Amino acid sequence: MGAAASRDDLVPALAEVFREHGFEGASLALIGARLGLGKGSLYHHFPGGKEEMAARVLEAIEAWFEAEMFRPLREDPDPARAVRAMLAASDAYFRSGRRVCLVGAFALGAVRDRFARRIDAYFAAWRDALADALTRAGAEPAASRDLAEDAVTAIQGALVTASALQDPELFGRTLRRLGARLEAAMKPAA
Repeated sequence: MGAAASRDDLVPALAEVFREHGFEGASLALIGARLGLGKGSLYHHFPGGKEEMAARVLEAIEAWFEAEMFRPLREDPDPARAVRAMLAASDAYFRSGRRVCLVGAFALGAVRDRFARRIDAYFAAWRDALADALTRAGAEPAASRDLAEDAVTAIQGALVTASALQDPELFGRTLRRLGARLEAAMKPAA
């Protein structure tokens, strides 16, 4: 990438470093080597150091999820389509179970307290947007909230389990089963 890259250009590579090594394991030397930048250039782009880097990565993740998943779940006139699109976007974003959720990884790590508000907001926004879509698609509101919570939990758990078992197909199987549950909940009662 080099010194000529903008801060925004550096964020995707930073995200991958944090995914691979965690916040604590991603040293400035490792980050600089991956980005092709010296320590001075890193601080030029991110004066707040590694914490600012992580904040920018979380900001980019939040923006992607808001645009690609949460807003459509809340606003698509066809909520069932939005739910199906959320499952497809989850599969694509997490590379069919081959990419960990960085927000989830931060939630489990020592860095959690530094970014607690953002981590909480990410998971709550996903749950709430999905619950809204399920309700608009005909599911009972209380059932929608429970099912949305189960869905986010299943997706996150499947990512961890797929990684632990080195079985990325587990993620796809989980998404298919989850999709069937969501479809059944959205069918209006006869």
